[in-house]
Amino acid sequence: MTQVPPPASSLPSDLTNWFSAKGWAPRRHQLDMLAVARNGAHGLLVATTGAGKTLAGFLPTLAELIESPSEGLHTLYVSPLKALAVDIQRNLLAPVEEMGLDIRIETRTGDTPSDRKARQRIRPPQILLTTPESLSLLLSYPDAATMFAGLKTIVVDEVHAFATGKRGDLLSLGMARLQAIAPGLRRVALSATVADPDGYRAWLAPDGDIDTVTLVQGDPGAPPNIAILLPEGRIPWSGHSGRYAAEQVIAEIETHKTTIVFCNTRALAELIFQDLWKANAMNLPLGVHHGSLSLEARRKVEGAMADGKLRGLVATASLDLGVDWGDVDCVIQMGAPKGSSRLLQRIGRSNHRLDESSEAIVVPGNRFEYLEARAALDAVEAGELDADVFRMGALDVLAQHVMACACAAPFDQAVLLDEIRSALPYSALTAETFDQVLHFVRDGGYALQAYDKFKRLTQDTDGMWRITHPKFIAQHRLNAGIIVEATMLSVRFKNGRTLGRVEEAFAATMSPGDTFFFAGMSLEVERIDTEDLVVRATARPARIPSYGGSRMPLSTNLADRVRGFLADPSEWARFPDDVREWLEVQQARSILPSPGQLLVETFPREGRHYMVAYSFEGWNAHQSLGMLVTRRMETQGLRPIGFVSNDYALACFGLDPIPDPRALFSPDILEDEFVDWVQQSALLKRAFREVAVIGGLVERQIPGKRKTGRQVTFSTDLIYDVLRKYEPAHILLQAAWADARARMTDVGRLANLLDRAADTMLHVDLPRISPLAVPVLTLIGREKVAQGMSDDALLEEAEVLAAEAMRVD
Repeated sequence: MTQVPPPASSLPSDLTNWFSAKGWAPRRHQLDMLAVARNGAHGLLVATTGAGKTLAGFLPTLAELIESPSEGLHTLYVSPLKALAVDIQRNLLAPVEEMGLDIRIETRTGDTPSDRKARQRIRPPQILLTTPESLSLLLSYPDAATMFAGLKTIVVDEVHAFATGKRGDLLSLGMARLQAIAPGLRRVALSATVADPDGYRAWLAPDGDIDTVTLVQGDPGAPPNIAILLPEGRIPWSGHSGRYAAEQVIAEIETHKTTIVFCNTRALAELIFQDLWKANAMNLPLGVHHGSLSLEARRKVEGAMADGKLRGLVATASLDLGVDWGDVDCVIQMGAPKGSSRLLQRIGRSNHRLDESSEAIVVPGNRFEYLEARAALDAVEAGELDADVFRMGALDVLAQHVMACACAAPFDQAVLLDEIRSALPYSALTAETFDQVLHFVRDGGYALQAYDKFKRLTQDTDGMWRITHPKFIAQHRLNAGIIVEATMLSVRFKNGRTLGRVEEAFAATMSPGDTFFFAGMSLEVERIDTEDLVVRATARPARIPSYGGSRMPLSTNLADRVRGFLADPSEWARFPDDVREWLEVQQARSILPSPGQLLVETFPREGRHYMVAYSFEGWNAHQSLGMLVTRRMETQGLRPIGFVSNDYALACFGLDPIPDPRALFSPDILEDEFVDWVQQSALLKRAFREVAVIGGLVERQIPGKRKTGRQVTFSTDLIYDVLRKYEPAHILLQAAWADARARMTDVGRLANLLDRAADTMLHVDLPRISPLAVPVLTLIGREKVAQGMSDDALLEEAEVLAAEAMRVD
């Protein structure tokens, strides 16, 4: 229940006067949060972007420090992004300075200078802004108990970005440790996009006790104004970028004060920036921002945005959350948003005022993406958010936390287990599993215990666990973290100026004289060192760096809405003519499935036989299913050649026709082919590489040097082979299996699809390709791009397929 707010007069006069001087009045939910704090309760605030969530989270802290000034750390603010922590510092410092308050506010992230980090542990500010990883490192120091002893409040901003993933596991363990150090600690979480508030209340609460967390809901803001940008010609059959609309996007930038153009990947951000720059006839100041750019480059762009010096900024998820630039009056999403919550979050970057509509434009990449964009707009209008799936805490994260605790001080096993169980993701952790984790941290486990390099912990005669040698403490602090990126090389000029980083795998494809786009520039490679790509600026054409990050999955919420569109012709009047015609011809030539049905089409083309399944389960699940189905086709003698997939469909092709697709979609495929495939493929090794790094088994960095990706891979692959042979039940192999199943293969959605396939499948055998199959079949041509096939040739191929599919005879 929401608390009854106190009157505004209960605010200290400094705050009341500051609000008055601004011509503002505190909002109801801000005063609610103050009441929650004064009642000593934990609080979850769910309020739309622009509603003053950050101030609501900090208002009790400011009130307490005004009424009872104190030294030492009072409030810890945890954010998912370094950029967000810096942005909050800027926006929080201003009111504190305007009120003349003696309150120190500082940030601590991976970008903070080491001398400041050391000083913060000795003399911390009253308010410290940090990330989950930096908090975990702080807790690994012996003085953590002193530093956090007086901590009153922890504020978790954008909680939806943490709670259901590994960073959330690390943060929940960190909060459990903080609560043990400071039992009176009050927990606060803030978010604009939460579909299941009770799930987040339980995650936030000590011991998962939901009744200790008060839910405060903000008043709804003005509904957003969202449009779908349609091309001047026809909506493309294929593609996911919206690049065709570069001139229209520039026209929108020209008519707005400041526009953020969101892209779903870093590579696309660089590509879109180049397209916009070519179309930028008015020479408007444009920037690009993503996580691989150097700190200097990101800070420069963030500063230019804050000062109103940019008209347009091309960005990725690096700016999804909470960064408040008041002059932004339009947000453009390039390609489909993949989820209504993500779209709503990005829309919130526009206007950032509760009482005025945010303006946003979605640029769909193809016809299916048009339907997805329309589904997202309808979901936002209906207030329908994407569901979050809470899961058991990851064991590799737990191993890292146990090591951090040991670095701070010796610990008692039973006491630490009780503390860990107070974090909801680990509330069901058994003593047996914890014992396995602890013994892995101790010496690597049964198969590795003979090696001294893994002997990190020892148990004293009094039963306390402690670090065996100080070198392991240094190793932990150098390598701790949850985000395991591919090994990167710095991109720098000969004079030493660094632009950012590209993945080692991309750098390996480059030679001196090759060119690529990065940080908005065309760069020519001069030489490649072990850790650096030395470049110079050039005007020559270039290609875009590729990054191996995971793809955003299509949410089940939007997938269900798209299915609904296909089955309901009464909706089609809302669609552009070419999209409506596409669906009408599909209906005439084949079938449009109902929401509960799985349509599978088979047809011949140019000597091959195709099978296309329209399952709408997302790219990850379809990629996994493609591997499994083609393996089963092989065992059935159907001579498969390959497969392609997108978020909406899977297309397999081979030399023989497929008379009965049902046999290929049997649920037992997950018991037979799936286990065999994952164990033989690189998937499990890749998952093991990540959990081995997170769990501290393999270090990425040694003093003064960072290991190359090849060195890390070689180390983890060797250990993986040893464990598979001698200790198949090893705790990290269990963690790798969990990752491979859930994240890399999306096995949950895959299992749901296979469970219903036999009962819901509609098999339509066609004489030629159907309209619905065109978008996925064009991807077969895209695989040839690296061999020199031009975009023009791909467009021609798509038009040939489309002409064949749309012919009604």
